[in-house]
Amino acid sequence: MIVDTLDNLERYISLNPLFPEVVKFIKENDLTQLEAGKHPIQGADLFLNIAEAQGKDEEDAVIETHRKMIDIQIPLDNEETYGYTPLKDLPEVEYNEAKDITKYPGVKAQTLVTCKPGQFAIFWPEDGHQPCIGKGAIHKAIFKIKA
Repeated sequence: MIVDTLDNLERYISLNPLFPEVVKFIKENDLTQLEAGKHPIQGADLFLNIAEAQGKDEEDAVIETHRKMIDIQIPLDNEETYGYTPLKDLPEVEYNEAKDITKYPGVKAQTLVTCKPGQFAIFWPEDGHQPCIGKGAIHKAIFKIKA
C-alpha cells in the first residue's frame, strides 16, 4: 500500500508500465467533473470508475482484495478512510474470478489510514483494503490497473 499526495503521483510511474497513463489522464481531465461510471482508458488493462459511495462505519465496511488489478483510489470531495491488512494475514475465502474480488466480511483491519481530497492510496494484489469508511457521501475515483 502506498499513500501520498497527487502532487507526488508521478514519482511512482516506474512501478507499473500503465502508471504513466494514469498520470496523463489525471493531467488531462478534471476527475471531479466526470460522470459516475466506468471510463475506459486502455481496454480491460486500465480504466477508471467514478463512484459515489455512502460512508460506512469501520464495522460495516468490508475488506477486499484483487488478484489481477491494482487500485489507485482518490477521494474527490470528502475524506475517506481505508482499512489495511496484508493478504498473508487474511483467511482463505472464495475468490470471485469474474469480478476479480475476494471479500472478507467480519474481518477487522490491522491499520486505518485516511486520505483527503488531493491524496491517493495504491492497493496492490497483496493488500487487503477496506474502502468507504467515512461519513456522508464519498465521491471517488478508482483507477483499475492490470497488475
